[in-house]
Amino acid sequence: MAWAEQDLTTIRAAIASGTKAVTFADGRKQEYQSLDQLIAAEKVIDAALKMQAQTTAGAVRRRFAPYYRSGL
Repeated sequence: MAWAEQDLTTIRAAIASGTKAVTFADGRKQEYQSLDQLIAAEKVIDAALKMQAQTTAGAVRRRFAPYYRSGL
């Protein structure tokens, strides 16, 4: 799912006001059970937006598992 910056702003506003129901930019409505779930959603959206920004900027980091001693 592609997130928008407005979705992150909406989640942060809900956290600040203490409301648990959120309506996203594309019209979806989501009701969270607790503040912890809202904070977890904020982290997910923030991470997704950062990854989207990195891919559009061309900065892609790849990590490879080190197989120094096994010879694989």
